[in-house]
Amino acid sequence: MVAAPGSSVRTAVVWEVLSVALADAQATPGRHAAPLEVVDAGGGTGGFAVPLAEAGHRVTVIDPSPDSLAALSRRADERGLGDRVRGIQGDLDDLPHLVAPASADLVLCHSVLQVVDDPAAALRAVAGALRPGGRLSLLVGNRDAVVLARALAGHPDEAAHALTDPAGRWGPTDGVRRRWTPAQITHQVAEAGLVVEQVHGVRVVADLVPSGLLELEPGAPAALLALERALADRPPFRDLATQLHVLAVRR
Repeated sequence: MVAAPGSSVRTAVVWEVLSVALADAQATPGRHAAPLEVVDAGGGTGGFAVPLAEAGHRVTVIDPSPDSLAALSRRADERGLGDRVRGIQGDLDDLPHLVAPASADLVLCHSVLQVVDDPAAALRAVAGALRPGGRLSLLVGNRDAVVLARALAGHPDEAAHALTDPAGRWGPTDGVRRRWTPAQITHQVAEAGLVVEQVHGVRVVADLVPSGLLELEPGAPAALLALERALADRPPFRDLATQLHVLAVRR
């Protein structure tokens, strides 16, 4: 089982979900806890890839940035993981040409779907890369959260725009290209031929708490992390998280 590195609110819930999913995959009859084949689309410098490789898995990182891939290679070599981590320059749209069909036990697609030209086609490509029983770990921006965030920031016009905008953007200067509601993203994943197993919220309340307040109260960061874990799978709190984490399987 993969241990969550550190106690970051941004990654703890995702790591805990992945830990259970990976352990379940390795317990499949006939596998004998063999290393899993992992693809990290948009994995950059290896924030997820390196810990997964340290846990014994083989990880292929696909990323458009040569600088990020170079940093990934150095990071992997420093830890003696050069034989378990490989980087390929490309993006999610290139997945069918870079990964053999039905070859991956796990595909990570974290904060990447929002920037591709055709999210539906990208999800179909991910489904094609997964072997039967393989899983997708998908992290996307939540439209409902940005509606609340813009309203609390004193921009009700932008909140109203995000509520009705097809891409979930609050205006032309919004730095995020696309967001989904929980219902929208689970539907789109299902349309790609995958079965949604879990939906968790990431940063349910963390983005609403001023960091200065956490620094003043002893134990507050740990308490916030515990609260995030408690709220991550509880509607309606989950559905107002900054990001949505979807775990889906190819049957």
